[in-house]
Amino acid sequence: MNFSKIVAKSLKDILRPSVLGFILKIGVLSTLFWISILSIFWENFEKLVSSYIAHLPLLGSFTWFQTTGAFFSALVLGYTMIIITISSLSSLLSEKLLIQLAKDEYPNVPIINAGDIKKSTYYTLKANIIFLLLFLFTFPLIFIPILGQIWMLWLWSISIKEPTLYDVGSLFISDIKELRRVKGKATLVSLLASSFNYIPILHIFAPLFAQILFLHYILLSKES
Repeated sequence: MNFSKIVAKSLKDILRPSVLGFILKIGVLSTLFWISILSIFWENFEKLVSSYIAHLPLLGSFTWFQTTGAFFSALVLGYTMIIITISSLSSLLSEKLLIQLAKDEYPNVPIINAGDIKKSTYYTLKANIIFLLLFLFTFPLIFIPILGQIWMLWLWSISIKEPTLYDVGSLFISDIKELRRVKGKATLVSLLASSFNYIPILHIFAPLFAQILFLHYILLSKES
């Protein structure tokens, strides 16, 4: 399948007023929420991060990482919490928007809608817990040039891969075997979408962009 066609259709969809409205609402509210929380508790939050860094092998022995490093690490962690919140809300609230996109562009493809909010919540929580555990236990890696950025990209992709596979796949696929077959493509989709997280402001597009990419991948394959 022509992946460039999938990307082109997804970029076109992301500029729809309804899609932009959804993204801005989720993104702005999530960002303002964490800015408000962190601005109130910033001093305690930074001390907590500094204490965590002090217990890390190698990094914890450097005074710089317990002071200036703690500040930048706290910023990274705060930014990460914004991304997780946007990802979670997009997963839980995007169903109607995805169905409308499917009806507009693929009117002949049946919408099964075999998913439910409990399973969607489960996969979202599971992905975010795995992400946070890996992020915290491999935190020193993000300070290694190039390798750290690649590792962070993969970690971000974890937070949206499984929720995307379920939220989008269950709308059009009822066969478990078929859903497993398209799982590999969900990895590529989540990695591509997660690259948006490296660009402030554009990070709010990443989770829904992954869902739209995966939607076109599934529906174009059903049409062919």
